[in-house]
Amino acid sequence: MPTLLVIDDEPAIRHAFQKAFAAPIVVRTATTAAEGLAAVAAAAPDVVVLDVHLPDATGLDTFRRLRAIDARIPVILVTGHGTTDLAIQAMTEGVYEYALKPLELPDLRRLIDRALRSAELMRTPAAMPEVEPAPPAADVLLGRCPAMLEVYKAVGRVARQNVTVLVRGESGTGKELVARAVYQHSLRADKPFLAINCAALPENLLESELFGHEKGAFTGADRKRVGKFEQCSGGTLFLDEIGEMTPLTQAKVLRLVQEQRFERLGGTETVQTDVRLIAATNADLEQMVEDGRFRRDLYFRLNVFSVHLPPLRARGDDVGLLIDYYAKRFGRDLGKPGAEVAPAAAAALRAYPWPGNVRELQSVLKQALLRMSGGVLLPDFLPDAIQRAGGAPAEPQPPETVLGWDEFVRGRIDAGTQNLYAEALERMEREVLVRVLKHTDANQLQAARVLGITRGSLRNKIRALGITISREVWSDDDHGD
Repeated sequence: MPTLLVIDDEPAIRHAFQKAFAAPIVVRTATTAAEGLAAVAAAAPDVVVLDVHLPDATGLDTFRRLRAIDARIPVILVTGHGTTDLAIQAMTEGVYEYALKPLELPDLRRLIDRALRSAELMRTPAAMPEVEPAPPAADVLLGRCPAMLEVYKAVGRVARQNVTVLVRGESGTGKELVARAVYQHSLRADKPFLAINCAALPENLLESELFGHEKGAFTGADRKRVGKFEQCSGGTLFLDEIGEMTPLTQAKVLRLVQEQRFERLGGTETVQTDVRLIAATNADLEQMVEDGRFRRDLYFRLNVFSVHLPPLRARGDDVGLLIDYYAKRFGRDLGKPGAEVAPAAAAALRAYPWPGNVRELQSVLKQALLRMSGGVLLPDFLPDAIQRAGGAPAEPQPPETVLGWDEFVRGRIDAGTQNLYAEALERMEREVLVRVLKHTDANQLQAARVLGITRGSLRNKIRALGITISREVWSDDDHGD
């Protein structure tokens, strides 16, 4: 279970964290810097929340000592009015983020969730079992086809070289896993790893996230912010969907790759950094260069070493390996250990072309396991499109046969879940997106307007939630309603 350590001498703050963050997060507390440092040395937490004012040390000094113990632990500095300069100084030295008192619970939850995700990216092994044994909790790059063996070799060749890496492949093939494998086998493995999805943020927010900004740089910039390139100095930064960057942002990233220098938005001071860049894209960058949509000089800088991930449909017998692995893994996670995939269901899964690649396979198996009754995953539990790919007739089912919310909640509680809130939010989000996309006839721009989100955010949600758009819009738990 993820662990949160709160170092604060105010009993009310410690109590608030213990009340707000219950299972599955374990909250530990400390009242002094010495007590907190001892707790970190004894058992490293996933995230540390650190008060600026402690009885026995300053927040900045404590942060430096925490970083000396383990630079990968995200540290969130809690600061009151008048101490933001110290917090900003700490961010330039690598603090994950700072929160202003009084603490607003919704903002704090989002911040803690992001920090826990960053900790997971750094600590959960991205294993290559064909090369090394995979720990039980690892995220595995699984496969034995020739193309995947070339991926393992490529990661081994480049991981310990301090060069930029470009990971290529369709959405859902595992590009983030490759980036993490490169990081975890690199000489910077004891330093931070941060990930940014360039498609998920509009231009000004992406620039601010990467480079930081000065107070007043744009509307809403009410204080100075340190960006990821500065915060991650000494570590590794993963830029996903780099083909979505605007020309202006591309120019700034080019300078950073060339010189490891940049200016914050609205600033004139040149900031020096030391970041290893790993970029990923599913776009045809060569065509984008020819069309003038991607800078040629940046393309050459990023393409120092490329790793190409094959689509799942081109990986032959790897599909069977992945089905067996994820059925067992998700079966354990969902309270259905020992779940077996019936031969007919496995045949249907192998016959399907998997346009969403491994991510879509994972989503389909999770949904099928949730629907499964008994110990065998039958074709009936698979989405209609996959049943049709396997040659099984798809019987249209009336809307009332779709799992209702009461049944869903009872089923997840019976399965022993400790993450029901997130599972319910994911289900709700999927249902809303499918209905809006059906309403707009799969017009993503119009759907994004209706939903009040960016088109990039919508595309990311479509991929993450396993929603397929062709002539019809359907999701992994859509049975014809």
